[in-house]
Amino acid sequence: MTTTITVCETCTAAGNKPPSQGDRDGSKLADLITQAATGNHDVIIRRHACLMGCDHGCNVALQANGKLTYVMGRFTPAAEDAVGIVEYATKHAESETGRVPFKQWPQAIKGHFIARIPVLANSSE
Repeated sequence: MTTTITVCETCTAAGNKPPSQGDRDGSKLADLITQAATGNHDVIIRRHACLMGCDHGCNVALQANGKLTYVMGRFTPAAEDAVGIVEYATKHAESETGRVPFKQWPQAIKGHFIARIPVLANSSE
């Protein structure tokens, strides 16, 4: 199963001002995540304008059907962050529930978790 990494492309990293021209930090991070995921069939990258986590920019969400969803933030548009996000998303994809044991977390994502959202119960109503 694949995991989708949704990247807020309008984010600005903490301490930075939005540029008057050019790409925002979130868009730069999305580019780096896309590069880091090249050839990886376990992840899908999508961009979204505003995940409403502005106090935690740059933000990403990891989602897959029937699995825990994670929201992470406080990233910078750096290759190390992008590689760590993709590595964690790959482990999320390989996991049955979306839960990845702490000892398997890449260093780049430690301290970046904002929320863990439970799986929606299937309902026929």
